[in-house]
Amino acid sequence: MVEPVNLKEHIEYSTGSVVSRTLKENRAGTITLFAFDAGQGLSEHSAPFDAVVQVIDGEGRFIIGGEEHDLKSGQLIIMPANVPHAVRAKQKFKMLLTMLRA
Repeated sequence: MVEPVNLKEHIEYSTGSVVSRTLKENRAGTITLFAFDAGQGLSEHSAPFDAVVQVIDGEGRFIIGGEEHDLKSGQLIIMPANVPHAVRAKQKFKMLLTMLRA
C-alpha cells in the first residue's frame, strides 16, 4: 500500500456483523481494519503476540485480563501476548489492529 488511506472510509459497517479487512501481512505481523455493528463482538481468546488496537470511529469495550476498558475514537490500547481478551461494540465502531509477531 503506497497511497494514503482514510481508515474511516476504507471499511464499511454491515448490519449485524463484524467486517475485517487485512491491509498488510508479513512475518513481522499484520495490520487489520475492523468495523463492528452495535452489539457485535469477538469472543474471549488469546494470542501469542502483543497487539495494538486503535479506535478510529465510535466506541468499543475491550476486556483484557478480566478488566474492562471503554475506548473511543482517537484512543489506543495494547493487548499483551497470552492474556485473554474480548471486544464488544457498545455502538458501531471501527478499529485498527496491529499484531506484532516479534
